[in-house]
Amino acid sequence: MSDRDPAFPRWLALQGVRFVGVVTVLIGVLIEAGRLPGLSGVPRWLGYVLAVAGLVAVFALPRLIARRWRSPPQ
Repeated sequence: MSDRDPAFPRWLALQGVRFVGVVTVLIGVLIEAGRLPGLSGVPRWLGYVLAVAGLVAVFALPRLIARRWRSPPQ
């Protein structure tokens, strides 16, 4: 018999979404500032788009996913 919490994989997925969102924001800010050596030719607007998309991934996506996983009322 397994004593693992069945909610742990879902919690881990939510944390993964948040982590990817934070990394996306950081990459967007670095692109906008022109601090990524390999991506110096990328337009600045792409950095803004990535930063906004990352913020949505950090703040909105975990709530939407958790709402989708919520158990129906009994």
